[in-house]
Amino acid sequence: MMIHHKLNTIALAACVAALLALPLGAFAAEAIKMPAELPKYGQDKPIQVPQISKKTLANGLEVWVLPRQGLPRVDYVLAIRGAGFGADAANAPGQAKLLAGLLNEGTAQRDSRAIAEAAQGMGGGVAATAANDGITLTAYALKSHAQRMTQLLAEVARHPAFPEGEVALAKANALQALKVASAQPGFRAGKALSAAIYGDHPYGRSQETAESIEATTAAALRAEHAKRFRPDRALLVITGRVSADEGLKMAQAAFGDWVASGPAPAEIAASPVTAKPQHVLLEREGSVQSTVRLGRPGAPANGADQVALRLTSTILGSGFSSRVNQNLREEKGYTYGASAGARSYRVGGAITGGADVRNEVTGAALHEFIKEYRRIGTELVPAEELQMTKRYVAGSYLLTTQLQGAVAQTLASNWLVGLPAEYLGQYVPLIQKVTAEQVREIGKTYFSPESQSLIVVGDKGVAEQLKEFGEFKVSR
Repeated sequence: MMIHHKLNTIALAACVAALLALPLGAFAAEAIKMPAELPKYGQDKPIQVPQISKKTLANGLEVWVLPRQGLPRVDYVLAIRGAGFGADAANAPGQAKLLAGLLNEGTAQRDSRAIAEAAQGMGGGVAATAANDGITLTAYALKSHAQRMTQLLAEVARHPAFPEGEVALAKANALQALKVASAQPGFRAGKALSAAIYGDHPYGRSQETAESIEATTAAALRAEHAKRFRPDRALLVITGRVSADEGLKMAQAAFGDWVASGPAPAEIAASPVTAKPQHVLLEREGSVQSTVRLGRPGAPANGADQVALRLTSTILGSGFSSRVNQNLREEKGYTYGASAGARSYRVGGAITGGADVRNEVTGAALHEFIKEYRRIGTELVPAEELQMTKRYVAGSYLLTTQLQGAVAQTLASNWLVGLPAEYLGQYVPLIQKVTAEQVREIGKTYFSPESQSLIVVGDKGVAEQLKEFGEFKVSR
């Protein structure tokens, strides 16, 4: 073995010496012959829309089954509409996060460890997350355990126990996380911007407070679960190595006897479409950076402007090649990254943008944001830039919907915001039809600088730079 090692070392040394003996020109770019023209892009491929078997159970639960060949795995997404942050009371903001996080921490039959061990024994897992329009539970398992996983998902969703010890631990962790987050300028800026955009609308209640966390009890969570989790406001998506009949039978066995408790809560009212712009400077003494944020109300995800708004957002501020990032990061060197764009939900949305910049360029950075906002609403996007962005949006969408779990999640997310199953295959063709004139109109409507609230978190020394943008309310 020593002899072989020595021979390999000698051979490697000889190769290195031979390379070093080559003239530098051998590695120069001009020594590599490139074709006169790069190959043209291939024809865009449409997304393969799966065949979805749909059935509504007697209790109102919608079930969609998408059989797919591939790995011997089955994925599940259970979406509960109206169970998210939008359902939180004004004095209990962010409660949906605790509610979702504690679902798999104990049921009437098992504790948190038993739930985790059961899921792992099936080669899978169970989790839950909260959003503005609902709570989503995800699960997966090997095909051989599909029926058992359906039962476990139903147990976690329908019969969480909210054990006192687990609730106390979750509250302690949430308080510590909030304490850490509150020290970050981005947290303060985001909270102030959300208040400026939504006012007292439920969409502005996604951020918990120390008071709301401390006031949460196991009994309160049980009551909220009974009120929010209803089969007549739920969708179950099952996809993977399972037939339509198998999927529907599993859903019926696990969820067929689920009964809603009491009358359905009222639907969330539409969020504001306009808001009086606010200018706020939140002092952060000694800060060497300014956190700059812009925002205003946006549009619902199922509205007529949505597709053009998504494309416009990508051109302006989503991704490395977006206008604001190229301007503020690449050209000016003001920041490591800048962004801008739309967030859309079932009954409203927001337009947000921002960056963290050096103190001395706080005003200059705001000026560049405003310049790009105004340009997108007054000038037509060049054809090449428009086409490049369309390809990026379409390609990203196609890539993210390849895995069966991602397809199930996309379908459930679309359903939560009021979009039909067919939208899965409609989105890319709709993106491709957006014109430069539509982008300009969207820019004028949603990115007008005069309609934006401006929030800055930074040292009071930057106040002088903000005067050209109007009067700023200063707060500690």
